[in-house]
Amino acid sequence: MSQKERTYQVAIVEDHLLQRKRIEELMRSQDEFEVVFSGETAPAFMSWLNDASIDESPDVLILDLMVERQPSVDVDLVKTLLAAGYRIVVLSALASPPLVRSIVRAGVSTILGKRDTEADIVDAIRATVRGEQWVTAELAAVIAGDPDRPKLSIQEERALVLYATGLSLDEVASEMNLQRYTARQYINRVKSKYEAAGIPARTRLDLGRIAWNDGYVDPILKPLEPQ
Repeated sequence: MSQKERTYQVAIVEDHLLQRKRIEELMRSQDEFEVVFSGETAPAFMSWLNDASIDESPDVLILDLMVERQPSVDVDLVKTLLAAGYRIVVLSALASPPLVRSIVRAGVSTILGKRDTEADIVDAIRATVRGEQWVTAELAAVIAGDPDRPKLSIQEERALVLYATGLSLDEVASEMNLQRYTARQYINRVKSKYEAAGIPARTRLDLGRIAWNDGYVDPILKPLEPQ
């Protein structure tokens, strides 16, 4: 009689419902995985984890890096989860190189792009639960950095995404817990960096195209169109 294969328990944090449901289906189609949590945000996961029994504790957390135009989880929380023994697979559009690099420095060894195949995702999760590293060519390029792309800070990136996807300057400031003047400074810095690189960045529509073309906006979203 063959020995029964171990079952690994999986938690999923992904704010896009269809993507989350597909990841659930993908995990449940594999005999060695059992989904014990599936939700929209890291706070929801942490709330569940605090009440979960030892038997429910996940072996691996599949985490979307960006939720609702902003980082879904801070690096300190990632470090805390890793130190507690949880293995983390980041599944994201890989739009923010500084954020991706900070997650890698925190100790996450598996980061997948949303354009990776389902077979890649399954193989990467299997490697992660074995304690192995999984690096795609896309991740390697993000970590290395694109020399032709203007370098933005995480705050500049966030201001760009919020503004380019339709929020007013006041709303950007509110989302980032900043004064309106400071939010405008971040937007102006983004404009200056792209203009210096010869890329039009004067209007909101220009910034929408930049956010889309450079991958700052999740591929599931569409860029702004002129009214």
